Amino acid sequence: MHQSSFTSSTKWRQQFGLDLPPSRPGCIWLHACSVGEVSSVAPLIRALLMQGHNIHLTVVTATGFSHAQRLLADHIPNPVSSAPISSPAIAVAFLPWDLPTAMSRMIKQLQPALLLLAETEFWPGMLSACRRMNIPVIGINTRISDRSFPRYLASRWLWRRWLAPVHLFLAQSDVDRDRLIALGIPADHIKATGNLKYAINAPDVDTTSLRQQLDGSGTRPILLIASTHEGEDASLLKMWPSWHAACPQLLMVLVPRHPQRFDQVAELIHQHGLTCSRWSMSDIDNNNNDVILIDAMGLLGDLYSIADVAILAGSLQNIGGHNPLEAAICGRGVVTGPHIQNFREIMHEMQQHEAAIVCQDDDELEAAITRLLKQPDELKQLNANAALFIEDRSHVLERMLTAIEPWLPDLSNT
Repeated sequence: MHQSSFTSSTKWRQQFGLDLPPSRPGCIWLHACSVGEVSSVAPLIRALLMQGHNIHLTVVTATGFSHAQRLLADHIPNPVSSAPISSPAIAVAFLPWDLPTAMSRMIKQLQPALLLLAETEFWPGMLSACRRMNIPVIGINTRISDRSFPRYLASRWLWRRWLAPVHLFLAQSDVDRDRLIALGIPADHIKATGNLKYAINAPDVDTTSLRQQLDGSGTRPILLIASTHEGEDASLLKMWPSWHAACPQLLMVLVPRHPQRFDQVAELIHQHGLTCSRWSMSDIDNNNNDVILIDAMGLLGDLYSIADVAILAGSLQNIGGHNPLEAAICGRGVVTGPHIQNFREIMHEMQQHEAAIVCQDDDELEAAITRLLKQPDELKQLNANAALFIEDRSHVLERMLTAIEPWLPDLSNT
């Protein structure tokens, strides 16, 4: 069976340790619970694969399994069950229940050289089995949340014993480091390396060519509206007269989130009386448009690099928002609506560093963009703050790789 699919039977058989993974002596076992953790550790996984290491990734949830398959598809052998796994490659499986027999059987079969635990995936049986088998354990991206810290603290005498097999914790922040120390973890076993979610790279894009495609004059200020959902386009198009009055040369570049909405959004633009070209058209009129509709996938990251002002949609409706770091890595701050719950912590940090503006309603968003268009110095500062915000944080992957290097398997023996 190819690993891109699984049945409920597969899931529970792996969880009870009935279906064991292929033996991969000297591999790195990395455990991440679900979608969020898998997304966070993906840059580290790719870096380790590039170094030549084999990875065995375990997850707890079905959504985490499916997400890992999509995110890391290029590195997953096909089929995994009928041929030896070549190096470097990754296998994805469900974590056995933390029962002594199931966990021990899986570890004995796998024969990993190192276990990396994402965030707070601390399983006492797993840690105890690793200690017995002399497998070093490192906590990566470790975070002790505000909500869970009191519970950990109340039972710190247990956690101090359970976490003793962990050789090193790579904490997301100084706050997390201090909380681990409060649980009885020796300070010299903890390093605050930062959060892996910031381990992103700016796109490799020819900005001159891209801007020329959108704006033949090369002089029009570009307002990028990123990842709109149903109902948001109409609200934003109503704001156009105010923005156009503030900046008559303004060019709106509109990027719907889902391709099935491209035609619908094009019709909306025409209903508002605006001139529009579509990216897919070979004869884009890049001098006289009010709006250019991006009716293609995979361009958004590049577009941030040429935008002057960026609105991050998915936040005007109760969608939860989208990732602002794609804009920040290009040196662009973002303006959003109030619904940012999917990226609340990142948005809060960016707000603290004056790298994002969160508006509570449509009127406030319209006014914020109008103000930025009229006051280019404020806009320039917003974007500069975003670049400074991401600069130090984006090096977290290098710091993490340096910290775990002494424990990595010797590739000359594999």
